[in-house]
Amino acid sequence: MRSFDEIYAIAADRKGGAAAMEALLPVPIAPEALAAIPEHRWLAAFARHLFATGLSWTVIEAKWPGFEEAFDGFDPDACAMIVEDRLDALLSDTRIVRHGAKIRAVQENAVFLRELRAEGGIGRVVADWPGTEYHKLVAMLKDRGSRLGGSTGPYALRTLGRDGWVLSKDVTARLVAEGVVDKAPGSKSSMEKVQAAFNAWAAESGRGLSQISRVLAASI
Repeated sequence: MRSFDEIYAIAADRKGGAAAMEALLPVPIAPEALAAIPEHRWLAAFARHLFATGLSWTVIEAKWPGFEEAFDGFDPDACAMIVEDRLDALLSDTRIVRHGAKIRAVQENAVFLRELRAEGGIGRVVADWPGTEYHKLVAMLKDRGSRLGGSTGPYALRTLGRDGWVLSKDVTARLVAEGVVDKAPGSKSSMEKVQAAFNAWAAESGRGLSQISRVLAASI
């Protein structure tokens, strides 16, 4: 496995120099700011990314004001009560992408967020989760949420400012090139290997997981 400095040099060379590379790096928000994000924005972020899966982002962006209206601003208490009549209405609502399983996922994720209130709430849970065990946060969203596996959950977390990695095609390619994994990680053991590599690069560089992830992607 190469050092982070070596991978950074590859990425910077591809992007036109260190200054250009630095301009591409995300800056996560502080934990307290993350914890203060209201529940409805978490539910909206999860919905935005799960509906975008398999579709063009331009379609989702164009329809998003309609999504906000149709799902009551993604208030978890309202969305948790999407029963059959309401589901039928949403399935015929042209303001949104009419995908039954994804609409149901919004309802299930609303229930999930309400359950997390007993643990301090989604913002507090995400903010307090240690970066050295980020893979367990990803696994928690996959296991307890609805359709938040793959890159959906991690992209939603990054959108809201949580420091973390995303296993995009390019990040995965770099991890394979460095011998961290031999294919796209999916098993518990392979995710632990990914986390260990990010922890090592974080200790070496002093950078957060989001920036390391972006550098890895830029190196391919």
